[in-house]
Amino acid sequence: MLAALKDCARAKGFAELYAPVRPNQKHQLPRMPMRDYLQQRRPDGLLADSWLRTHLAIGGEIIKIAPCSMTIVGTLAEWTQWTGVTFDRSGEVELPNALVPVTASVAHDYAVYVEPNVWVRHVV
Repeated sequence: MLAALKDCARAKGFAELYAPVRPNQKHQLPRMPMRDYLQQRRPDGLLADSWLRTHLAIGGEIIKIAPCSMTIVGTLAEWTQWTGVTFDRSGEVELPNALVPVTASVAHDYAVYVEPNVWVRHVV
């Protein structure tokens, strides 16, 4: 898939491809800041996250963290419908497979999820 994206970018005349990468093991450490997560290494010194490691293995370079890559806002009822989790208190709520906790406000009847991702640059 990454090779196809790079080929497409090259065919369109671009010299670089920037990919907003969602690290695929970050959900296991939802309270760890992304900056700290990027410091996680395997015993061989490579990044612990397999998806980021895949990007780097084909020549990608981590450029920066995208702190607000995706934002989802909804009422507490919507969040309950979407997730099956009851949002009955204000504060941070951890959800399965979410990279960071959802912030809920009972007083305002809303919750917001702001997901960070990582910008990876590929020369094509």
